[in-house]
Parts: sequence; structure tokens; C-alpha cells
Amino acid sequence: MLIWGWRTQARTLAMITFLCARCRNPSAHSFQEVIKKFTLFFAPLFTISTRHRLVCSWCGAETTVPSTDVTNLLGQAHAQSMYPGGIPQPRPAVPDTPWPRMP
Repeated sequence: MLIWGWRTQARTLAMITFLCARCRNPSAHSFQEVIKKFTLFFAPLFTISTRHRLVCSWCGAETTVPSTDVTNLLGQAHAQSMYPGGIPQPRPAVPDTPWPRMP
């Protein structure tokens, strides 16, 4: 008697802030890698499939991410982690006139 099947594991790669397509809230999305492995006697042997998804932390909506966009999303997550408030913008030029003095 053989006991075989598959096991699915989801691993969170990053947290990215997006505007959710379903609930329209700007919320954190969990960027996950979902791996399905073939098991024999409950021991995982080899990977059957790998896919990526975004899960909204507000409403739980799942969005499948194409494999071509994975590196772009990881780069965006890295940029958001370095600059939590967003990527800094250059400051406007300061005028050369002194501040008005109060009497």
C-alpha cells in the first residue's frame, strides 16, 4: 500500500502597500510564493508547481501574479522597505530672500 499525494505551502516573500482592486482600500498586500510538492508516505519529494499571489490584508482578495512581474514586485517591496513613506522626492529650491522679521 502506497500513500501518496501533494502538499501546498505558502511562503510570504514581502509586504507591499497597494490599492486593492476589490475593496478599493490602500492596504498592505502579502506577496506570497505558493509551492505544491508531491509527497510519498508524507515526505515531500519534488516540486510540482510554483506560483505567486498577492493577498489583501483588508478584504482577503487573492490576485495571481504572472511570473514576468515577480522581479518587479520584489524590487518595489525593497524600495518600500527602504523608504516607508515612499521614495523621497527632491526638495523645492529655497528662495534667497530672508525670512520677514517680526517687530
